[in-house]
Amino acid sequence: MRLVVDLNRCQGYAQCAFLAPDVFAMHGDEALLYNPQADAEQSEHLARAVAACPVQAILVEGLDVTAGVPTAPGDEASRGR
Repeated sequence: MRLVVDLNRCQGYAQCAFLAPDVFAMHGDEALLYNPQADAEQSEHLARAVAACPVQAILVEGLDVTAGVPTAPGDEASRGR
């Protein structure tokens, strides 16, 4: 999987580092470090990190961001499933 973070958009909320610590890390208060070639076994953690990013700064090629992300009861009905 290829991972790209728009560092101009990133505000350093660190949700990604909390949810996928093997891929993302904060260096200081604002600098984000990440592995642009994340392993496939990290896909569930990456999907959660992408969904949790408040500014939508994370892009992952080849990842279904809805996979592994828990939904609230009734979400399926509101999405027309």
